[in-house]
Amino acid sequence: MGGSCAHRRGATRLQVLFPFLMPLFYRVLCDPIRYSIPEELPKGSVVGNLAKDLKLGVLEVSSRKLRVSGETLLFNVDAESGDLLVKDRIDREQICKERGRCELQLEAVAENPLNIFHIIVNIEDINDHAPQFHTDEINLEISESVSPGVGTILDSAKDPDISMHSLSKYQLSPNEYFSLVVKDNPDGGKYPELILKKTLDRETQSVHHLVLTAFDGGVPPQSGTARIRILVVDANDNPPVFSQDVYRVSIPEDVPPGTSVLRVRATDLDEGLNAELTYSFLRVADKAQHVFFLDSATGNIITHEPLDFEEVEKYIMDVEAKDRGSLSTRCKVIIEVLDENDNIPEIIITFLSDQILEDSHPGMVVALFKTRDKDSRENGEVTCNLSKNVPFKIHSSSNNYYKLVTDRALDREQTPQYNVTITATDRGKPPLSSSTTITLHITDVNDNAPVFQQSAYLVHVPENNPPGASIARVSASDPDLGPNGHVSYSIVASDLEPRAMSSYVSVSAQSGVVFAQRAFDHEQLRAFELTLQARDQGSPSLSANVSLRVLVGDRNDNAPRVLYPALGPDGSALFDTVPRAAQPGYLVTKVVAVDTDSGHNAWLSYHVLQASEPGLFSLGLRTGEVRTARALGDRDAARQRLLIAVRDGGQPPLSATATLLLVFADSLQEALPDLVERPKPSDPQAELQFYLVVALALISVLFLLTVILAIALRLRRSSSPATGGCFGSVLCSKSGPEIAPNYSEGTLPYAYNLCVPGDQTNPEFNFLTSADHCPVKQDTPNKDSSLALLASILTPNVVVDKKTFKQAPLFTNQGMGN
Repeated sequence: MGGSCAHRRGATRLQVLFPFLMPLFYRVLCDPIRYSIPEELPKGSVVGNLAKDLKLGVLEVSSRKLRVSGETLLFNVDAESGDLLVKDRIDREQICKERGRCELQLEAVAENPLNIFHIIVNIEDINDHAPQFHTDEINLEISESVSPGVGTILDSAKDPDISMHSLSKYQLSPNEYFSLVVKDNPDGGKYPELILKKTLDRETQSVHHLVLTAFDGGVPPQSGTARIRILVVDANDNPPVFSQDVYRVSIPEDVPPGTSVLRVRATDLDEGLNAELTYSFLRVADKAQHVFFLDSATGNIITHEPLDFEEVEKYIMDVEAKDRGSLSTRCKVIIEVLDENDNIPEIIITFLSDQILEDSHPGMVVALFKTRDKDSRENGEVTCNLSKNVPFKIHSSSNNYYKLVTDRALDREQTPQYNVTITATDRGKPPLSSSTTITLHITDVNDNAPVFQQSAYLVHVPENNPPGASIARVSASDPDLGPNGHVSYSIVASDLEPRAMSSYVSVSAQSGVVFAQRAFDHEQLRAFELTLQARDQGSPSLSANVSLRVLVGDRNDNAPRVLYPALGPDGSALFDTVPRAAQPGYLVTKVVAVDTDSGHNAWLSYHVLQASEPGLFSLGLRTGEVRTARALGDRDAARQRLLIAVRDGGQPPLSATATLLLVFADSLQEALPDLVERPKPSDPQAELQFYLVVALALISVLFLLTVILAIALRLRRSSSPATGGCFGSVLCSKSGPEIAPNYSEGTLPYAYNLCVPGDQTNPEFNFLTSADHCPVKQDTPNKDSSLALLASILTPNVVVDKKTFKQAPLFTNQGMGN
């Protein structure tokens, strides 16, 4: 019942130039699948197993969405069995009219991959119509003078069935006057002619009633009847005669209504009323009667309605000429309609893809369509074109079927959809065209990596920032859609220690905001660099990296620190010596300070806050160099104290102070007496011990003083004056130094007592004051001399730090200037 092209493809495929294209185009290029079914099959009847004929498995019917399409939806495909089923009533006579061959063109479409198959269903005629006459009663008038053997053409019956089921024969009811002859029409049909067998006699029988029966060739045959009423009239022995048995004419379909097509002409040898003829249509379809008008008096045929070649290509009509004596004759009129290019081509979309990936390769089928032009020959030949600047092209397959395929790479980010206009143009003169526009939506794929707004980021963050504060924000864009364009951020690398990195910074995965996890210290970390990554959520995901360099800005949060002069272990200031003969500009010392800040915050300036002798020294504003501003005067103290402030350039500025102890001396021994006035840092515990020692010392001194006084009184009586003078040198003192007149006595002008305490942790050097030779004014000691002796014994100790001796000049036994 059905056919397939599968049996014929073996030899054909070997002749194909490119075998690798056959899986895509084989079904299109192959001969159509043909089925033949009788008309009027019940709904649901099986036409054929379409899946089997297409070499498809049962499971592929649903997975590949096998379906059929056509201009009329008379069939469908069973999704379970793959059978092609009848969906609606099929009436061959309604579908194909009077055409001898009735074929329905169908298209079977299968997806994944996309294939299209052509199906032709031949509708076979069944004997479902009986012959039928135009009228149920035929009225004839026959003159009694008509000789036997004269015939009268009767109206033919019509049977819309074809072939063997069409009209086959006529039968006349039995009578003695008339017989029936069946003749063939030029168009292949049959018509009956009533033949007079015996002369009529109106006086004997004026009316004859007969029954005409038409049979078709079906089994069993069907029939239709018409009653014939024959009225016998007086003699009119010459029937009309047409000039032609067949009239042919061709007219274009675009002639306006009212156009004269042709004129039929008949003559009658009779005279008078018997020669007056009237013309009329016989056996003319309803359509022809509406389209053409026949002038009954002149025989002129005129168009009454517009012609349409696509609807009716040819009109075949019988025209009868009848005289007043009821004699008639007939002729055949054939009017051929010439096609004009009056129909625009039609574009019918049979398949439109709903998902076109932007990474589709060129040649992917996105739509199927066909064209149809009702005109014939070159007026019906159609070519298709696309609108310009679209990445698609048209491939012609067969039978006015076309494929719309991709022509180049697609990019949804540049063009998310295309409005493609398909224009169909015929080859008529002038050509006619039509167009249709389809919208093709491009589906996104993850083909774009995120792109940062900047190639690199540089951020300045002041130190001492609050923890948790936002210090920067990176932003990346991804033109893809949905998850393919959703970007998340992370830190993938850093020049910080991996374990320490998380304690310094973090980044928000959603917003790209970079947060400081702790306060930065410019002095510890001046800059660091991060590598941030933006990654989309596509599959597979794409990413991009960018560097973020963070510069920690300096704030004035560190005061200057004095490196020199340094303090001693006990916190006391050290001293520097200055030659007494130092000239103005002499470099005494240099205050050295540093500031761990940077820039202006570390730009140090030096200022004198306090000075024992203002104007004696100058201080370099930027260098910190202490120089003598003038020479030492007689009234200037040998010991000078400078309080120096070191300020930075910050706003507000921070500062530190340094104390300089300067002693004008040419040697360390000379400088030591001046260091007595140096204050010792107070220590409550040390002071308490000091007072206890002093108390014990006073008691011991008082005891020794008593012993000494007693010995002195005894020695005064017994000793010489020289001895008393020498001893008396201890009891007298002068403000200035004095050179002994005679050094040959073997006695140095100065004597020193150096006492080393037992406590080595706080070594003290106790120097007795020096005394020069002076005359003895009193022979006996008195109270004042005793007090002077006591004062010499109780002279304050000079505490010298070990470091002082390292920095100061070495002691000598030479005499000092003071």
